[in-house]
Amino acid sequence: MKHRTFVFIGMAILAVTITILISCQRPQAPLVPDFQSFAAGAERKQAFFDYFTPVVNAINSQVLADRTALMAWHARKSELSSREIKRVRALAEQYELEGFDVGQEADWMALIQRVDMIPPSLVLAQAANESAWGTSRFAREGNNYFGQWCFSKGCGLVPKQRAEGKVHEVAAFDNPQASVQSYINNLNTHAAYQGLREIRASLREQNKPLSGAALANGLGRYSERGQAYVKELQAMIRHNQLDRLDQPSSSSNND
Repeated sequence: MKHRTFVFIGMAILAVTITILISCQRPQAPLVPDFQSFAAGAERKQAFFDYFTPVVNAINSQVLADRTALMAWHARKSELSSREIKRVRALAEQYELEGFDVGQEADWMALIQRVDMIPPSLVLAQAANESAWGTSRFAREGNNYFGQWCFSKGCGLVPKQRAEGKVHEVAAFDNPQASVQSYINNLNTHAAYQGLREIRASLREQNKPLSGAALANGLGRYSERGQAYVKELQAMIRHNQLDRLDQPSSSSNND
């Protein structure tokens, strides 16, 4: 009995040691600044951009890696292995494209149109606009920087001004990175933003840079304010010179 107890303890210690080693090697999300502690204006804006720019770039880099793989598969779509077909279908599922058929060129075009980056200037402008530069209740308590809703009880934070009979909540995320990831996926998949994706695809076809100000024209349905909201985002991009963060379109990522 003593021998068995000793073995159990030894295995437990080993398991804990392995867990500690793994957790030490896993990259940790950067600590979110308390944006309210910065003076409103230039100081707070700089802290906001300093924090979110690398987050946005990292997520966009992964999206572009997926796009590069997708374009390579499309170039040899009639010769794909079963494993490659499975990966393409998994990507189609991730981007919420139902009934994807590798034999249908229209399905490939629809997927290629979805798997693409969102210009950093637009992401940063919307995050700043929707979260009041990171100071809103939903940003501070729920890591929600884009005003995204959810519709199951307890999925997020209940708006204090929610109209009677409404059931939506403002989604809560584990960290700001998850909020950015969800937002980019939303623009790349939801039917309301098909116009944005078409503008982006057109810029790709013309080998022009993906401009946040240009793509903002496809966000008329993001807010009840419609075109006034679009113009406000474009003004924020211009005023803060965020377009300098948008990368030139690469011919390797064109449709």
